[in-house]
Amino acid sequence: MIIDTGVFIAMERGALDPDVVLRDEDDPAIAAVAAAELLVGVHHAAGDARRKECSQFVERILEQTPVEDYTTDVARVHARLMTCVRQQGAPCGAHDLMIAATAIATSRTLVTRDTKARFGELPDVRVREI
Repeated sequence: MIIDTGVFIAMERGALDPDVVLRDEDDPAIAAVAAAELLVGVHHAAGDARRKECSQFVERILEQTPVEDYTTDVARVHARLMTCVRQQGAPCGAHDLMIAATAIATSRTLVTRDTKARFGELPDVRVREI
């Protein structure tokens, strides 16, 4: 599975139990761009204490969860998805497309809380919304 940024944010805020997300048979990973999104969130956290808490959480995630690189295979899928959404006139965020492309290229299910991204409408994306 590729875990979307919003899932980690919900876990950090206590709004989502990790046991709901992760099952014994899962092989969790994170797309490189999602790792960047989490790190940006650390820099935007208000106050030193909050920033430290967020930083510790994100660093634990990055230590424990493999990060899937943006490879040439991911770029090929990303280009296909970008072309598809442009032809359909249904915009999708660039980072969302990169995360979806990573899931497809690595043959993983995308686990997300982001219903606005419309991952399920993208071709070949297996989605588990939680």
